[in-house]
Parts: sequence; structure tokens; C-alpha cells
Amino acid sequence: MPPVSPPAMLDVTCLRRVRPWGGDPVDIDITDGRIAAIRPAGPAPIGVREFDGRGLLALPGLINAHAHVDKSWWGLPWQPYGGEGGVDGRIRHERDQREALGIPSVERSAAVLQQLVLHGTTAIRTHVDVDTGIGLGAIDAVEEAAAAYGGALDVQLVAFPQDGVLRRPGVLDLLRAAAGRESVGWIGGLDPASIDRDPVGQIDALVSLAGETGAGIDIHLHDPAELGAFQIELLVDRVQQHGLAGRVNIAHGFAIAQLDAARRRDLLAAMGEAGVSMTTVAPLGGAQLPLADLDAAGVALGLGTDGIRDLWSPYGTGDILGIAWQYARAGGLVRDDDLDRVVRLATSAAAWAVGRDVHDLVEGARADIVLMDAENPMDALVRQPERALVVAGGKALHVA
Repeated sequence: MPPVSPPAMLDVTCLRRVRPWGGDPVDIDITDGRIAAIRPAGPAPIGVREFDGRGLLALPGLINAHAHVDKSWWGLPWQPYGGEGGVDGRIRHERDQREALGIPSVERSAAVLQQLVLHGTTAIRTHVDVDTGIGLGAIDAVEEAAAAYGGALDVQLVAFPQDGVLRRPGVLDLLRAAAGRESVGWIGGLDPASIDRDPVGQIDALVSLAGETGAGIDIHLHDPAELGAFQIELLVDRVQQHGLAGRVNIAHGFAIAQLDAARRRDLLAAMGEAGVSMTTVAPLGGAQLPLADLDAAGVALGLGTDGIRDLWSPYGTGDILGIAWQYARAGGLVRDDDLDRVVRLATSAAAWAVGRDVHDLVEGARADIVLMDAENPMDALVRQPERALVVAGGKALHVA
């Protein structure tokens, strides 16, 4: 398959007659990639590099807080699911099959990025495999694929030791080298107990490396119930000891949804105090992370696609709004304020996941804007309409 062509990335100077968050129509002026002014919609003719929104709903660009853009077979012929189940079984299957599918490569990563943009994503925190088989090659591939967007699409990397941190000698050295890359803001980890069989050792190694390099930590934690809670407590303790508040994220964190109410409340309170955030891909078949409890404890939550059409699962479209729908539906959220809150998890409230103070339709913010034919955010969540226009950093990356 030939490389995916980079987008046209046309400069946009004004979005005319759009409705931020479903409000009254306005004109949004864009200068140097940022929102320069928001004013009542005017009657003037549409000018060059202006887009007539015709009353479309405007939302901040979607933020994918947990992706794996290096691992997909998107764009290739259909690949059947094979190998063993479970985390370790999928790791082995992926190591066996990835080379034959050109994983990792610039072409595979570019195809995934294009799919994410198509659905309105303008900023991404993506885990990228680092292991003794491919070294830093996956980081090279994702960096090159992202470079085609000239900085308009915000792609931030987590160096992810998919095959374990301690059980493969040399992985810590690779993580250290990866953390020296400008594109890499975090180092990852994976199930310290069930993969490395050494929860204290893995967590202490990651914390030490974070302190040495200045990187944050974004750790996959699938282990259930009390085993998972024990590892979260270890992380919280290390965060407090080493001054890592606001620099540690727990992905998945199934244990939180499996604890009894009192135990969960106490653990979330400790996480909130330590500034530990969470990301979820809203997996079906189990309890969802409890939004009200996380909000009450001050624990930030982000939404992610995880891998899409990869050697772990054939499912996924790359649509974060679809993940938001899944999270709301599976969690039984039906009231307008809850639905609106979930849309914000996928947009403005996820600013923290890509290191922004503000990600919203306000003056001075980065001009990351997605338009769609919907009445309001709740309608957009429930119906998931086509993205009519995707603007990132003031450049149109997709026009339907």
C-alpha cells in the first residue's frame, strides 16, 4: 500500500454562523492558529478562507487521551483474530505477527492518524511500543507520520513497554533513550504484578526514571479488584514521596469499578489528593469507571480509543465521540447534564491529557474546532453525526 497522502491543511481565517456548544450563531475569527475573536454572526458575504457553518454545532476538537497509533492494520486487507486471549497471550501473538503486517511503519501510523482526524480528533496522547525487538523504531515511524501535519495535529507520545519493563533486560535503557525525545512526554508501564511479577520493582523503576528524565508516567493497569487497588496505592505513595503530582496517569484501572463503595471512595480520595488521573476506553462487559465518584474526588478522566483494528481486536473506528457514547450508554447515563459532561470529557475537559490549560471555544485558545449537524452536545453524542469540518491549529484537516 502506498503511503497515505498528507492532508491539504488549508488555512481558515473565520468560521461563520456556527453555534458553539449549541448556543446562538457566532463568527469565530482565527489568527496564527488561535481563536482571535468570537462575535455575533454577521451578514457580510463569505470571504476567502472563511467557512460558512450554516448554523452547524461547533465543539472543541476531540482529544484522544489513550491511543495506539503504531499498532493498527487499518488500510490492509481484513486480518482474522488469532492467537491466545489474555494480555500476555495477545502480547505474544502481536510479537509473532507484526512484522508481516508492516507494524510498526510510517504507512500504518499515517493511516490511523487519518482515520482519527476524519472523526474530529485534533490532539492525541498515543502509546508507542518500545521493546527489545523493535527498539525505538515505532517512535521513529509515528514521529514521521505526525510530521506530515506540520504541527496542526497535536500528537504526543508515551514510550510504552508493551512486553514488560523488568522481564526483558534492556527495556529500561530503551525507555530512558525514548524519554530524551522531544515528542515523548511520558514513559509507560504494564501490569506490574501480572506481567513483571514484581509490582514494587516495576513501579519504583518507572518512578526513578521519571525523576531522572522529567517524563511523566502513564501506566496500563488491567489487574482486578484488590490486586489492582494495591498497585494503585503503591503508585499514589510514590507520587507523594517523589513530587510527581499531576504527572501520573492510570489507564484502564478496572479495579476502581470493582471495589466496594467505601474502599473506592478512599482510594479515589488519595488519587485526587496526589493528582493522579485516569483514562478509559469504556470497555464493554464490565462496570464503567464511576464518573460521579471520580468528579467528587477530583480525579481527572480522559477517553481513548485504545487500539483500532489491531492484533488485539478487530473492533474500533477511531471515533472518540463513539467511545463517549459507549461510556455513557454502558454507564446508564441519560440526563442532559451527564450527557453534556461526557461530551466535555472527550473535548474541553481533556485538556490536561495533552498538556493544555485551556481547550475550548474561547478567545486565545488553540483553534481546534469540529463542526457537525446536531442540535446540541447531547444530540451529537447520541447520534454521532458525520464531522462536517475539522480544524486543528487553524488549518482545515478534513472537510466532508
